[in-house]
Amino acid sequence: MITVKNLTKIYRTHTKNQNFFADIFFRKYKETIALDRVSFEIGQNELVGFIGPNGAGKTTTLKILSGILYPTSGTVRVLSYIPFEKKKELLRQISFVMGQRNQLIWDIPAYDSFTLNKEIYEIPEEQFEKTVNELSELLNCRHLLKNPVKTLSLGERMKMELIAGLLHRPRLVFFDEPTIGLDLFSQETIRDFIREYQSKFAATIILTSHYLEDVKRLAKRLIIINHGKIIYDGSLEKITTKYSREKTIRITLEKSVDKKNLTAINPAFFYKFPEVKFKIEKKNLPKTINLINESLPFSDLTIEEEPIEEIIKKFFSENK
Repeated sequence: MITVKNLTKIYRTHTKNQNFFADIFFRKYKETIALDRVSFEIGQNELVGFIGPNGAGKTTTLKILSGILYPTSGTVRVLSYIPFEKKKELLRQISFVMGQRNQLIWDIPAYDSFTLNKEIYEIPEEQFEKTVNELSELLNCRHLLKNPVKTLSLGERMKMELIAGLLHRPRLVFFDEPTIGLDLFSQETIRDFIREYQSKFAATIILTSHYLEDVKRLAKRLIIINHGKIIYDGSLEKITTKYSREKTIRITLEKSVDKKNLTAINPAFFYKFPEVKFKIEKKNLPKTINLINESLPFSDLTIEEEPIEEIIKKFFSENK
């Protein structure tokens, strides 16, 4: 589906001097390397998490893959096409959905914008109605289709944006921060939708998000980019196994206890009756649970994985 080899993108920006005439006739430029010989391949029906800090090169990569930007050097093939040639045959098969950009017309119902997209993509009427029904069913938002966009909440607008971007049933979808700014319930809805959409339409998906929970819930493969270079390309499970060294034990006590008893179990704890939390290295987990069973009166005990954000922080600290 996607083949990228030695992809490089360099931005040239004009640097101003003190002299007005020098700025006009003797311009100097500063070069910023956004992508530095990036290479990877993505197969059919993969869902890949593409992450990195701000300015790492994520959005630049997606814009090149979708034909919005022209690379400085390197080769890119998307569905066997060169994306920046912008051939209709390719554009009909891809979609770029950005959580920070709106394509819907503010003062009219989203359905009217869908109708406009239907004409742009030359979607047959029967397929158009079927797709709108299917997508609105997945998102549970059929009742919102005829409401003016300006009356919708942020989460409701994002649902409409998703439908608008996927009306033509693209084989390849670039999701750039699809849950940005949304509340926890809306984030969960969008995640479920992306998962179900891929299953239903066998789409290949690249997902970027600063909410790493999105990536954890959806992607099995992870590509990490930093300073324009790929620093990891592999399974999410592998990186989690390597860098997740702690678990959290959460306990609900039946009665209050002396803090000395908690310190004896493990010094790293949080205590506010009736809740106690211990941070435990994985290798010490069996021993710690035995100590808890022997010395603490509790009604509930759960073991939680380390947050994905902490795991990725550890990865970056060891791969600077």
